[in-house]
Amino acid sequence: MNTSLAETLSIVLLAAVLVCAVVRPRGLPEAVVAVPAAGIVIACGAITPAHALEEANQLGPVIGFLAAVLVLAQLCDDEGLFQACGAWMARTAVGRPRRLLVQVFAVASVITAVLSLDATVVLLTPVVFATAGRLGARPRPHVYACAHLSNTASLLLPVSNLTNLLAFATSGLSFTRFAALMALPWLVAIGVEYAVMRRFFAADLDAGTEAPADGPMPELPLFALLTVAGTLAGFVLASALSIDPAWAAFAGALVLAGRALAQRRTTPRALLRSAAVPFLAFVLALGIVVRAVVDNGLASGLAHLLPHSTSLAALLGIAGLAALLANLINNLPATLVLLPLTAPIGPGAVLAVLLGVNIGPNLTYAGSLATLLWRRILRAHDTDVPLPEFTRLGLLTVPPALLAAVTALWGALQVG
Repeated sequence: MNTSLAETLSIVLLAAVLVCAVVRPRGLPEAVVAVPAAGIVIACGAITPAHALEEANQLGPVIGFLAAVLVLAQLCDDEGLFQACGAWMARTAVGRPRRLLVQVFAVASVITAVLSLDATVVLLTPVVFATAGRLGARPRPHVYACAHLSNTASLLLPVSNLTNLLAFATSGLSFTRFAALMALPWLVAIGVEYAVMRRFFAADLDAGTEAPADGPMPELPLFALLTVAGTLAGFVLASALSIDPAWAAFAGALVLAGRALAQRRTTPRALLRSAAVPFLAFVLALGIVVRAVVDNGLASGLAHLLPHSTSLAALLGIAGLAALLANLINNLPATLVLLPLTAPIGPGAVLAVLLGVNIGPNLTYAGSLATLLWRRILRAHDTDVPLPEFTRLGLLTVPPALLAAVTALWGALQVG
């Protein structure tokens, strides 16, 4: 197959995969289109089997890591961690919607950083809905916070987002060095989000709340908390010993899974379901299709646009391009496209890509899969978010948050 035909086929198939992921016709998994698309690009010669195998080998540890973290998050939910957070917020935010917003920001930021953005979208958002309803508060500011923080607050740790796992594998940084460089960008981006949302939703936050119904506070699941803390310590230790951090994630999931199975509170089938195997297949297939697009011309086109330094202006340019690409083709394909191009520039450029693909998707629904999933959860609660409102809030938060985060990253790199 000639290059132009291979490029056209790859782009058409990538578009089909992304449209299916957004629309999910008849509720079918994303993999239904992605896996055949990957097979087509290989069979037609748009990507060589060797390159497809190379991409699969690169994504394999990342996908295993993601599966373990998803299981760990679900088991924490089964232990009652998210319900305990919701009860605590309800008890301490009576009559104070602004305090509830602060609490949602704090809880969502920590959960996103430690248990990944999927935990915030899938498990915390329904809890926030229930907490706001219990208090008689308007839910909009608080559920919007879950959506934005599932992207923005996923900057801190390699485990916080699939894009982080990919960047971590490319950057050559240790777990602790990655976290140290991203700590300040994480904090300032969250701070910008909070300042804008507090003003944007001022009318909702000025409305009062009611006292929650009396009832016993759920017990804090100490075993789950200790397991998560031990898993984080395992990430640091594994990185220091040059061991794949996925083993620490598997160990944490295994501890909680073993306890839940022994107490008959879960089943092997439920554990397999929580690993989201169809989504993992989608990630692998998407990676192969994106690699076909890259191999057939996209990489050379983007390479001319990327600054080749780590000055502040260059980092801003890289992050801006990453944010734009994330909103055009979704942040996961954007990450897969840009990482090979920025890796030779250095870890600073790789992390600038991460800022763009994690903060940028708050601008449009299609920017990240997490935002699309969040919107489905809202519809399940008979709530919808008007596109003009979502975009308006994105325009107010994304540019200043991205500017502040990139500047903080540049400063961290200078100190380092």
